[in-house]
Order: sequence, then C-alpha cells, then structure tokens
Amino acid sequence: MIRQATVSDAAAVAALSLRLWPDHTMEEMTAEFAALLASPEAAVFLAEDGAPVGFAQCQLRHDYVEGASASPTGYLEGVYVAPSHQHRGIAGQLLAACEVWAKARGCTEFASDCEIDNAASLAFHLAKGFTEASRNIHFIKPL
Repeated sequence: MIRQATVSDAAAVAALSLRLWPDHTMEEMTAEFAALLASPEAAVFLAEDGAPVGFAQCQLRHDYVEGASASPTGYLEGVYVAPSHQHRGIAGQLLAACEVWAKARGCTEFASDCEIDNAASLAFHLAKGFTEASRNIHFIKPL
C-alpha cells in the first residue's frame, strides 16, 4: 500500500532513508523529515507491507533545475525500496504518487538525479520516462 506520510512518520521515514543516505544519523534524518513533512513544498510517500518497506521524497523546486523549462518543477529527491520488496513495481508506484502530487501543485515537469555510477537508478529513471538532461562533475578545493 502506498500512502502519503505525515509528521508522525518522520522516524520511520528516517530509518529507511539511512539505507539510501548512510552518511547521516538517525537524529539528523528524523529532524529533517519532520520539517519536510510539515512543509507544503514537500511530500514523502511510504510503501507499506505490514511495516514501511520503501519511501519516495519529492519537493517543489523553484530554483534552476537541469533540463526544466518551467517553475516550479517537481523533483524526486530520493526513492528507496527494501531489497526484500524490490522488483515488484513499488518504486514505480512511489514515483507515480510523487508525480500526481507535483501535478496537483501546478507542475508541468518532474525531474530527478542520480549518481553518475548508479546504473540501477539510471535504468529506473529511463524506464519511467525520464530523459537524461545532463551529466555533471562538481569540483571543490580548499582556500
């Protein structure tokens, strides 16, 4: 079952998110998701099978989005499905819920990104109708 998460789901979403973004702490992610879930500019959808097994986070972006020609643009910030529930169409259902949410807020485009070496994510995006807008390598150096 797919449903929109509420502020009371922040810890459950945070626990799942640590599998996608392991460089953060549970406390950081719980606080971040509590704020996102209270914002009208963001949404999180949960996939449940007795317990949460996946999530997708989407937001409205008003800043520049690679390849977009409209603003705001709906943006898939992250999607994760537990390995035990992968290859069942759940990620696609979560994405579809995000797209419906963004369209209801006036978006005419929906964007996303993935790490340049994440072949599974690239394949997922292409299979779901995304087209590659650009590839970037970012640099930094100390001053």
